[in-house]
Amino acid sequence: MTTNNAPLKKPVHTLFVDKTRRFPIPEGIDTPWFKTAGEVPVQVDYFDGSMIDAIEATAKAHPEIIAYDFYGNKVTFKDFIGQIHRVAKGLKAQGIGIGDRVTICMPNTPQAIIMFYAINRIGAIANMIHPLSGEEEIVGYINNSQSKLCITLLQFYPKFRKNMGRIKLDTLLICDITDGLAGIKKVLFPFTRKGVEKLPKNSGALTWKEFLKGADAYDGEYIHHGDSDDTAAILYSGGTTGTNKGILLSNLNFNGLALQTGTAGDCLRPGHKMLSVMPIFHGFGLGVCIHTALYWGATCILVPQFDLNSYCALLKKEKPNYIAGVPTLFEALLRLEDAQDLDLSQLEGIFSGGDSLSIELKAKVDAFLHEHGASEQIREGFGTTECVTASCLTPRFEYREGSIGIPFPDTYYKIVMPYTQETVPYGTVGEICIAGPTVMQGYMDNPKETAQTLQIHEDGLTWLHTGDLGTMDEEGFIYFKQRLKRMIITGGYNVYPSQVENVIDSHPDVVISTVIGVKDDYRMHRVKAFVVLRNGLTGSEELKEELKEYCGTRLPKYAIPREFEFRTDLPKTLVGKVAYRELEREEEAKNAN
Repeated sequence: MTTNNAPLKKPVHTLFVDKTRRFPIPEGIDTPWFKTAGEVPVQVDYFDGSMIDAIEATAKAHPEIIAYDFYGNKVTFKDFIGQIHRVAKGLKAQGIGIGDRVTICMPNTPQAIIMFYAINRIGAIANMIHPLSGEEEIVGYINNSQSKLCITLLQFYPKFRKNMGRIKLDTLLICDITDGLAGIKKVLFPFTRKGVEKLPKNSGALTWKEFLKGADAYDGEYIHHGDSDDTAAILYSGGTTGTNKGILLSNLNFNGLALQTGTAGDCLRPGHKMLSVMPIFHGFGLGVCIHTALYWGATCILVPQFDLNSYCALLKKEKPNYIAGVPTLFEALLRLEDAQDLDLSQLEGIFSGGDSLSIELKAKVDAFLHEHGASEQIREGFGTTECVTASCLTPRFEYREGSIGIPFPDTYYKIVMPYTQETVPYGTVGEICIAGPTVMQGYMDNPKETAQTLQIHEDGLTWLHTGDLGTMDEEGFIYFKQRLKRMIITGGYNVYPSQVENVIDSHPDVVISTVIGVKDDYRMHRVKAFVVLRNGLTGSEELKEELKEYCGTRLPKYAIPREFEFRTDLPKTLVGKVAYRELEREEEAKNAN
């Protein structure tokens, strides 16, 4: 391993001293990687090369460890690399070359991750989109990225069939979910699903079997050893606010994330299992649940679709060592009805990210984990897709209430006055800015947005302006407050929804809540709360008044919700975040009428 980036200069307002951050380790806890108790290194050396080169290095060291497990179809690292090379040949046979874009419109299946690394193997770029995206979104994603090939599942083919005249593609590659299965499950699975039509003979699409035949017939060159700075993937952000933007990410962005996450996480070990539930079109799913796990030689248990009803059975059967997901994934733990004999003692890493984890939800989840044998706490991370995913994590043995942890190695945080580059004092709310090796290359075909988001400060570093509000304490712990655009202004006062949600979630009858601002002629906005109650409880006017009084003793008067609405569930985005924008649109429609 070599360092291919110059060491970052120590910028203003970071408090990393010496060469490590140290935290006490409880007795009896095994820490696999760090030699000094509780050590979190400030700097590490990065893999000099492409993503697939890094994974091949892992495979060489651990050829017989299982790389992925898909409904019992277990494939070793050695065989996984063989599958990647075969698909890489198939891409070359279809005319895909260095720098070309290939769209992956797939859930978490073997074909998806094999294709992801095969694209990297030939020096092309993976354009990651969610198969549940709307038809117009899919057309836009493919055309704007100028993809030459798109791979998707048979059940999503109708979305493409309707729009083939508008989609600019050389090849549409169709897989069946059974292509990733083995044995009796491969034979029986077609009889268990309903409503999935066979691919028409005149579809013009290429099947997975046909694609592999082309791969086996190809005998030309196909291996490209990419550089760290080569663009490797395009991910999209802005799904809950604003317009979706394509984010250009490099090999170093992904390999840097993998090394940083494993180092700061202090728990990833070869052969241990990651429950890969987060979808691969999302930076958290692709960067942490897939690439980071494989980078460290862990096994990815591929879950194509999260289902609350099968969640408990999955935990019991697979016994994963690591769970990573958005807060709603952990909120679902609290709703499990058949969890009496659930043993979670094997868990070594429980990571929450992608959305704000309230203090009270963390407390409830930690209590559930410990009741079921887990010795670890849920650890909150923070980041944006503009730096792949997480860039900050709660240390394994040190939790500060309300904190999202400390920055990853070689990653620096700065808190500035919003819309400026002016650093604010410790403890003062401002915009979170990030510098480090995982910061994106820029937005695809959008130099104006790129220039607004990536700014060179006086220290000479390129800083990512996140649009998130937070504070930093004098020991370098970061505290997330709110999306800058989500802050509610009522009667001239700033209200941070997460602060209000923390209070509501602490009520014993509440599972989770979301707070928004509703237009008000007098106050500009008034605060409204949407609340999900514990199983078996129903909302009432009495409970609304109780919640209002409960908030009244814990919040300033201007932050107390003036309205409470009970829901059985809250709307979610495609990655499982609470879709507060959808709630805002509902309220806007009501006011319009």
